[in-house]
Amino acid sequence: MAQALEEWYKQMPVVTRTYLTATIVTTIGCSLEIITPYNLYLNPKLVFKNYQFWRLITNFLYFRKMDLDFLFHMFFLARYCKLLEENSFRGRTADFFYMLFFGASVLTGIVLVGGMLPYLSETFAKIIFLSNSLTFMMVYVWSKQNPYIHMSFLGLFTFTAAYLPWVLLGFSVLIGNSPWVDLLGMIAGHAYYFLEEVYPRITGRRPLRTPSFIKALFAEEAVVVARPENMRFAPPAVVEVRRD
Repeated sequence: MAQALEEWYKQMPVVTRTYLTATIVTTIGCSLEIITPYNLYLNPKLVFKNYQFWRLITNFLYFRKMDLDFLFHMFFLARYCKLLEENSFRGRTADFFYMLFFGASVLTGIVLVGGMLPYLSETFAKIIFLSNSLTFMMVYVWSKQNPYIHMSFLGLFTFTAAYLPWVLLGFSVLIGNSPWVDLLGMIAGHAYYFLEEVYPRITGRRPLRTPSFIKALFAEEAVVVARPENMRFAPPAVVEVRRD
């Protein structure tokens, strides 16, 4: 069991493994009172007046108490973050990292701006950790890229993956959670999907090009396609494909 778990962990792609490890270590550290959540949560005054910029990152690493809700989000983080990085972003680790960076920036911006609006400030002031929202953003992006996959919810009913975010949102509301956390993830996910998939098809321009300094952080990964043995293939046509 332990060996199988170790192999599963080692086979995770680098960004998924790093983020999952950071969230588990942070949450366990807070549960054991080695780390205090008061030094992690998003507080605009402490960020911009006291220059505690680490809060812009650490608020994405803490998932509150280690309970059933924590296990629920760890499952979705490990599953959908891994699926995105291994499939949709295979060989494009820098692009995947940039997607998470974009999502985290959008979520932070919404909370900071919302906290200054008269009728929304009280609601957004309660959102001090955005880890759940970032996880929900990954679920939303995966569902948009795989809309026709059939899924089942607790064996009660089946649906296609396009409706997965709405099913999870409805379940979250039913068990008494605020819908805002999941809605923020859906907003960030839709913003990414529109700018990365829809807008380029309409205009021919791609606004979410991964910056060069982020690409420099990750080595290029070669995607190898296996060929059957003892078969001859004509020389492939030379086609240059660029995805800036």
